[in-house]
Amino acid sequence: MSADLAITIAPADPARDAALVQGWLAHPNSAFWGMGDLDVAQVAAYLREVVAHPDQDSWIGTVDGAPAFLIETYDPARVLLVGLHDAEPGDLGMHILIASPTPGAPVRHGFTDAVFAEVVRWCFAERDAERVVVEPDVRNARILAKNAAAGFRPVGEIDVPEGEHVKRALLSVASRADFAASRLGASVGFATEVAR
Repeated sequence: MSADLAITIAPADPARDAALVQGWLAHPNSAFWGMGDLDVAQVAAYLREVVAHPDQDSWIGTVDGAPAFLIETYDPARVLLVGLHDAEPGDLGMHILIASPTPGAPVRHGFTDAVFAEVVRWCFAERDAERVVVEPDVRNARILAKNAAAGFRPVGEIDVPEGEHVKRALLSVASRADFAASRLGASVGFATEVAR
């Protein structure tokens, strides 16, 4: 991917972004989020809950001005991983959902790698993380490979409660040094602008 592409990351607005995010969640590639059956109102309610929570945030990312991904960040000592992860000061939990390509749109080779690398870089630079913590479903081979390419080290499998369900997850962490030494961490970054 060219390094002259521009990423913007801004706080999610539930009213503005619910329809967009609902479309992303409904795509079969987003099945591991387990939210594909939610309608727009339910997605708006979910986003409002995340945005209102003192220990979570939701973000919309654009690439060259076009909405392209959702990020959620959270304090793993207070949200989701309480009692499941020995959180350290500076740990930041992260979820990412990169929109699937629009049918018929040109394929952008390396797009997902570039966006994923820039989001992890942003977690360290803009969210002041010392370590980024992720807990993807153990069956999600695509994100497990992406995490490994970004320097995430597996801690172990855990059962993460998600509403009425429990997700078998691979808890993994990446320090700044882990990311910097990884294939994705060594890649050239986009020009990133953060809207506050």
